[in-house]
Formats: sequence, structure tokens, C-alpha cells
Amino acid sequence: MIWFTSDLHLGHRAAISMCERPFETVEEMNEVLICNFNSYVKKNDTVYILGDIAHRTPVVDVNKMISRLNGKKILCKGNHDKKYDEDLFNGIYDFLEIAVNGVNVSLMHYPMMSWPKSRHGALHLHGHIHSKGDYNLLQKAEGILRYDVGIDANKYYPVSIEQIKEFFELQT
Repeated sequence: MIWFTSDLHLGHRAAISMCERPFETVEEMNEVLICNFNSYVKKNDTVYILGDIAHRTPVVDVNKMISRLNGKKILCKGNHDKKYDEDLFNGIYDFLEIAVNGVNVSLMHYPMMSWPKSRHGALHLHGHIHSKGDYNLLQKAEGILRYDVGIDANKYYPVSIEQIKEFFELQT
């Protein structure tokens, strides 16, 4: 299975209030987000993490949390990402183009106005904006195949390519 997520902000206490996350403590947030991630992503799955794994947390602590995350992890770096242990990832990029189940997909932490093959049915998946579900609904209503995979927009869980295809009613 192929999964996407972003903006976990592990260890970032202020993310709780800034993003209106339903957690009492940063420790609770970290544990719930790791548990949610692992409840969807299995050992042999691939997950594209589109940036901002953590913020304001020592890299050694972040590496320990990343090592607890299931799956083959591929990172598209965000503005808060540091130099994590590269052995924890199957690749680290700024921007990535992939084809998944018949769909071309452009991956980046930041939302783009235009992306490769955008006029030919390609998706753009991103994070960064900490939207709620309304952003994705607006993109769909406007016929824009751009989707925020951030946890704040997806009930604190990763999202699969199949869920995104179904959301946009893509036939492939």
C-alpha cells in the first residue's frame, strides 16, 4: 500500500494550540500520532512524508521517533526538517514526481500553483498549510487536483493514494 502524510510536528508543543489539535500534552500528541501512523502503515508499505516530521525537538529524539514509524519512508523535506539519520529513509528529496496506480503525482512540502502534467490529470500532494478538510473540498470543487496530505486535514492519520483517487473521483 502507498501512503502520504505531512506536518506531524512531533515534539512541537505549540502545534497543539496553533493547529487546534485535541491533545493535552506534547507527549500525548507524539504517541497518538505515532500510533495512528502505525495503525495504517504496515511494515512493507511505502509512505511519503511530505515534510515537517518534527519541530523544536533535538534530532536524536526525532530519529528515535522516526525509527518507531512503520513502512519504507521517503521524505520530501519541509521547512522545519533537520538532518535526520538518512538510514531511516529510502530517499530524501525536495521535490519528487512518481506514478502510482496509473496516476502521475507531484510531491512537495509546499503547495504549488502549477506542477508537471497538471493539465493532464496529474495530482499534486503537499503539506505545510495545516488546513482542515475544507481546503481539500475547495480544491475539488474548483477542479484543482491539489490535496493537503497533512495530518490536520486528515483526522491525524496518513492518507492512501486510493483514498485520494476516490476523493477526486479519478478513474484509472
